[in-house]
Amino acid sequence: MTQLDLLIKNVRLVRPNQSGVTTGDIGVKDGRFVQIAPDIDPATAREVVDGQGLLAFPGAIDAHMHVGIYRDLADDARSESQAAAQGGVTTAMTYIRTGSYYLNMGGSWRDFWPEVLRRSQGNYYVDYAYHVSPIESRQLAEMDYLATTAGAPNFGEVFMFYGSHGLHGRSDNQRQWLMLPDGDQYDLAHFEQICRQAAQLQQQYPELAPYIQVSFHCETPELLRAYEKRVRQQGELDGLAAWHAARPPHSEALAIAMVGSIAHSAGLQQVNILHITSRAAMDAALTARAAWPNVTFGLEVAAAHLLLDTSADCGTFGKVNPPIRTPEDREYLWQKVLDGTVEWIITDHAACPQAMKVAADNPDDIWAARAGFGGTEYLLPAIYSEGTRRGLSPNRVAELLCYNPAQRFGLSRKGDVAPGFDADLVLLDPDERWTIDPAASLSAQEYTPFAGLPVTGQVKQTFVRGNLVYDNGRILGQPLGQYQKRPG
Repeated sequence: MTQLDLLIKNVRLVRPNQSGVTTGDIGVKDGRFVQIAPDIDPATAREVVDGQGLLAFPGAIDAHMHVGIYRDLADDARSESQAAAQGGVTTAMTYIRTGSYYLNMGGSWRDFWPEVLRRSQGNYYVDYAYHVSPIESRQLAEMDYLATTAGAPNFGEVFMFYGSHGLHGRSDNQRQWLMLPDGDQYDLAHFEQICRQAAQLQQQYPELAPYIQVSFHCETPELLRAYEKRVRQQGELDGLAAWHAARPPHSEALAIAMVGSIAHSAGLQQVNILHITSRAAMDAALTARAAWPNVTFGLEVAAAHLLLDTSADCGTFGKVNPPIRTPEDREYLWQKVLDGTVEWIITDHAACPQAMKVAADNPDDIWAARAGFGGTEYLLPAIYSEGTRRGLSPNRVAELLCYNPAQRFGLSRKGDVAPGFDADLVLLDPDERWTIDPAASLSAQEYTPFAGLPVTGQVKQTFVRGNLVYDNGRILGQPLGQYQKRPG
């Protein structure tokens, strides 16, 4: 009698929180791992796949993406979830908000949220979840609905610079851009109210308390406005160096200190410091941890800040917030990855088509370029390649990309290869050498700032709940991703 739906034989299993890899077979039934053992009898399975001795990772969780920011959400979900599967990502977690971009809607989350789910359903090739940010004051009262009914208990991305600075640079129309009603302000007082409301929900729902969090994009708008004006007037810098100077690291550090203070005063148990880019910001986060031990600070780093620095030749294609930093900052971030300080790595994937990314009449103008770019299609192979080159074990890669974000954000059935977990699995050839070329990407973006980066390690197959969705450069079948209500 057939017991397994799928049997993957002859793999080298890479599990988080373990030392070394083990050779064996993996049995799947009803979308879950049910058996991990050597030499499982092929006769017990309806389908058998030869793992060819490849490394078998848990499916990666890209816990910080922006699907639907520059294109229609449904269209973006289709193309960018294909890119996710290409990069070994089996769960895509998007930060989303009301206002311009995304659905271009203001108002109540009770109207906005069902539309998000409607446009998402049937369009993701991988599983998906959302983090949501209260933008308007009336949305504060809806945080209960979002944490419970919607299953989205992490509030953010709280963009601390939005109040008086634009997504792509200086701006004076923030109220219009965020679609704020009369009387509302998107400022530090609003951020504090988000923290206070989240703290109240933690008390009201103790079983949800570990997953009720607020995530912050830490930059201070006043410093951004002043430094951008100075850098542009001086005219001595261009490209990534100019953008780095216009959004200096100490602006990031100051905002982190503010987060610690308001979270502590609000009685909030958990905050996340997103995409830390610099030594100044990382040290500020560690100082905040020591100053406010009652607040748990989750520390996240983006792959771009580990793979690129201001010496890169990608020019305007590398414009992102916070900026790509100096080689010294990049090396410091790697130190904090290797010593265990950094808890998870993400891509901040925001696929911006080339026609939108750069100014047609001056594509090298960093000030006119839009911020953000994709990269989820390179997450597992690029971090595996650069990380192991620097001494990071494959098991630690699995913790940073799979297990830790799953635990932090309430995806309790994901992030490991063990009985009872969702059968999200990635087969990676650790020896294949290749060079990043945007022509091979499944993203709709058309370019990448990572072009030319040499990589050792290539994703060969990606399984989502036991279904093969990516196979050696090709997407298979129709979108089967499911919304992940949290905690799962």
